[in-house]
Amino acid sequence: MLRFAGSFLLVILISTGTLVGQNAVITGRVTDSATKGPLPGVNVVADNITGVSTNANGQYRLEIKPGVHELVFSFIGYQSFKKTVTVSEGRHVKLDVSLRSKAVDLDVAVVTAGKFEQHLSDVTVSMSVMKPAFIENINTVKLDQALNFMPGLEVLDGQATIRGGGGYSYGAGSRVSVLIDGLPIMTASEGEVKWNFLPVENIDQVEVLKGASSALYGSSALNGIINIRTAYPGLKPETKISMYSGFYMKPERKELAWWWDNLPVFAGASFLHLQKFGRVDLVVGGNGYINQGYRTDNYDEQARVNLKFRHRPKKIKGFSYGLNTNMQWQHRSDFFIWMDADSGAFVQNPASVSANSGIRFNVDPWVTYYHGNNNRHSLKTRYYRVTNGFKDTPDKNNASDLFYGEYQYQKKFKNSLMLTTGVAEQYGTANAELYGNHFSNTFSLYGQVDYTFFGKLSTTLGLRWEQYSLDNADHESSPVLRVGVNYQAAKSTFVRASFGQGYRYPSIAEKFTATSLGNLNIFPNPGLASEKGWSAEAGVRQGFRISNWYGFVDVALFRMEYDNMIEFTFGVYKPDTADFATLDDVGFKSQNVGKARITGIEIDLTGNGRIGKVPLKLFMGYTYMNPQDLSADTTAILKYRYKHSFKGDVEFNFKRFSTGLSFIYRSFMERIDEAFEEKILGVEIFPGLKKYREENNTGAVVFDLRASYLFTPATRVSLIAKNILNKEYMGRPGDIRPPRSITLQVLLDF
Repeated sequence: MLRFAGSFLLVILISTGTLVGQNAVITGRVTDSATKGPLPGVNVVADNITGVSTNANGQYRLEIKPGVHELVFSFIGYQSFKKTVTVSEGRHVKLDVSLRSKAVDLDVAVVTAGKFEQHLSDVTVSMSVMKPAFIENINTVKLDQALNFMPGLEVLDGQATIRGGGGYSYGAGSRVSVLIDGLPIMTASEGEVKWNFLPVENIDQVEVLKGASSALYGSSALNGIINIRTAYPGLKPETKISMYSGFYMKPERKELAWWWDNLPVFAGASFLHLQKFGRVDLVVGGNGYINQGYRTDNYDEQARVNLKFRHRPKKIKGFSYGLNTNMQWQHRSDFFIWMDADSGAFVQNPASVSANSGIRFNVDPWVTYYHGNNNRHSLKTRYYRVTNGFKDTPDKNNASDLFYGEYQYQKKFKNSLMLTTGVAEQYGTANAELYGNHFSNTFSLYGQVDYTFFGKLSTTLGLRWEQYSLDNADHESSPVLRVGVNYQAAKSTFVRASFGQGYRYPSIAEKFTATSLGNLNIFPNPGLASEKGWSAEAGVRQGFRISNWYGFVDVALFRMEYDNMIEFTFGVYKPDTADFATLDDVGFKSQNVGKARITGIEIDLTGNGRIGKVPLKLFMGYTYMNPQDLSADTTAILKYRYKHSFKGDVEFNFKRFSTGLSFIYRSFMERIDEAFEEKILGVEIFPGLKKYREENNTGAVVFDLRASYLFTPATRVSLIAKNILNKEYMGRPGDIRPPRSITLQVLLDF
């Protein structure tokens, strides 16, 4: 089988470099005129009729009929370039082009801040954008692996938090709302995101909005938004295939992997095809993945397929409709509690092993209609189902269904005024022995006005009213406000300030879950109340061009405050009817801990340049935050936060070679649940954790290294080493992160 696979791959590698079209062919490379670096995603259009886009290395291949043609090379943030060429039948023309950047690269288009397309430089709140090239280059299997490199964003054991707005709650409840194409993809029962369900093979752009966003997006957006925008076809069909395989190496402390007979391996493949058929757009993608895991009983097997369809009927001008869907099957076992901090750190407590199989899928029908003078109507819907089956512990089986619908009306006036209004409803059901059968319903109305004064001062005012009910018993409503301004003080200087209110209703799982994980229990709290808060910031975004270097620096001061903050708290919860506490009373419970305040500063740098003749591009960011628990008798830091983080990526490109270095530094997690480190009723819940934290209290920096070679315009082979220095470091308590791993990746782009 391996010999056959190798022969098959060799045939693909050879054939992709030798295929020649029947018409004339124009090929070339598009680069930045200052840095000489490649420009991926440049549109190369002939006669305003047909065209292609450049690949990750700036290369393009255009088949065209013989004759005289006008080619236009265009890319956002750059000046367009036109060239008239004459080609004859069977001729191969090579045309390399250098595009000149505008003043600075500030013109990334985003939609999340206002639910309409605008330049990132005009947004009134802090936003970060991640492009698909980086996600692909580091061989991202689950999107949270890539998101951890975004400044100010952390995903701790599946729990997303922005600028310290959230801690650790074992997946139940989230203050960051995750969206796919503007619609929530949070489960109806836990209110969490399933990271391995997200279609990483089809991502056009990821937009992260930092700060309370409930005015536009409702509950769960108390701390911010992660919006994954998927792609539609370009003018030419495109097929992408990714194949990879790798293994984990021995950790520095050999006793951690004493149980390994062989090095644990992982492998996977994904594909994506995008094509237009007249007025129909079609996207089909899929993914398969197997990982043996570097810890006992911590494996992952999954398969996923997704479809995206859009039709624009010719007879109804401005009308389009479509359907998006994604389906996944998985069989996996998570890791929760180690045996001890030494030889048992990678060995899971057998009592906490929880293998499950499940199916997840969503179906999203939608319609959009443009008419008259910039009037836009849209209706988006989503059905999202999640099932989890536990063969060994069937009492943990659960399922949830989410139904979501949103009608939106948008009007763009001639005087730079944008009006956005909408109505949305979300209905969720949960069925499980863990927390019983429940249903929730949320109805909301929202509106936002964006207006630009004098062509320089962008303003935003948003309002939302939302009513929530649970099991027809609990009813509550909440109005929230959002305001922001952005002033273009100079050609490349943008100053902004914003204020936003937010709220979050507790998830069904937070309120009602009653289960156990080994010696630990999770207790229900039906009286758990909603949390509210606000965030404010002031920032400046400064573009620069220095010799062959250009880019921008973004600096933001932020402050967030929360009331009735919900924290997943570990301790002893003795019932009032018992005289003495036992181990059955030890575990987690979601509680309203009171008030909290988080202040800090964030500095981002993005740039492109050249060292000698070698093009270079980079991004990096530093975040400092002071998360205070105001509910304690004395002011204390909030649990499960890092005060300092520094992240970045540097990439060099030289001809067919490319190499990149990524890094993440996090300071020591100063405070966790005290019960994790102390004996409870004479028992250590996490054996050795206190001593381990005392000996490893300086934070950690982790480096990833990658190198690739472009064999043909359509074939790239990469070698990726994650945690190249084999650093031993911990995420949440008792969770030592992966040792060094080596991955071989083959990318085909036709």
